[in-house]
Amino acid sequence: MFENIFIENSLKDHPRVESILSRFKNSNVKYLEQYDNVWGRVKKPYLAKRTNLNLFLANKKGQLVKEAPNAYGVKGERHFYFIHAFNCIYECKYCYLQGYFNSPDVVLFLNHDEIAAEMKRVLNQHPDETVWFHAGEFSDSLALSHITGELEAYWNFFKQNPKAKLELRTKSVNIKRLEKLEPLENVYASFSLSPESATKQIDLKTPPLKARINAIAKAQAQGHKIGIHFDPVIYKDEVFEEYEELFMALSEGIDLGAVSYFSLGVVRFTPQVFNEAKKNYPDSDMFAAQFVRSSEDIVRYPRSMRAWILSKLKDSLIKSGAKEQRVYLCMED
Repeated sequence: MFENIFIENSLKDHPRVESILSRFKNSNVKYLEQYDNVWGRVKKPYLAKRTNLNLFLANKKGQLVKEAPNAYGVKGERHFYFIHAFNCIYECKYCYLQGYFNSPDVVLFLNHDEIAAEMKRVLNQHPDETVWFHAGEFSDSLALSHITGELEAYWNFFKQNPKAKLELRTKSVNIKRLEKLEPLENVYASFSLSPESATKQIDLKTPPLKARINAIAKAQAQGHKIGIHFDPVIYKDEVFEEYEELFMALSEGIDLGAVSYFSLGVVRFTPQVFNEAKKNYPDSDMFAAQFVRSSEDIVRYPRSMRAWILSKLKDSLIKSGAKEQRVYLCMED
């Protein structure tokens, strides 16, 4: 999977490094003082990840926890995301990481104790509020969890801090470590789903829809709290029919009424990511509909079009068995 593995010198004797290296015995191993002396120094094309993907093992310095934008999660509650990794093994054509970083190479941060300590500091600043911490903003939170071993560290933190909430955002079916952990009332495994056609044509290298529904069913049966994201919705003529089929398949595979929350959101880009995505995927149907640049400097469908799409999909989702009060719109006013 990884051609080269770069390791910070300070992590040479870290027990997790040895475990990770044992899984990638054919990779070239190199040591360096700091990961960002190499990673991102020179622009590496996003699509180079198809043939030349490297892994960096490092300690995250600087800001470890960041406040999330308005309308990021469940309304009326405070949201943060913590930075446990950069980049992803999947290749979703709309992914904002292609215009965010100079490199598609994966960075795994190993200083989870320091990250947890920063979450505790943030939590103490908001003693009377519900505070969410989201994993998966810069990388899939479960795809490599079987090699990082980080879930256990964060599990202990949230077990000891029941007023905090953890969301693990994923497109993966890798629930091996999750299945070994005791379900907690304040930890949510949230799965991003798209219709089968989008999964095959746009969410490249991600597991098939059926496999994801099966993974959700297993996690739900074990007692884990579940969230589901239908985001980003990409408009095409058949979009409503395809989502109806998706909602039906989901209702047949899991208990929709027991899902803690659903989000709906339409595709959106920063101008830089929009240009990068068009360069990387010039023939993609993803760009067939009309896009406008908003006053917030976001490239997305016109407001009236977004409202129409989201209203119809929300109605369809509720008819399929979702509870209305548990459906929210992502990144909308």
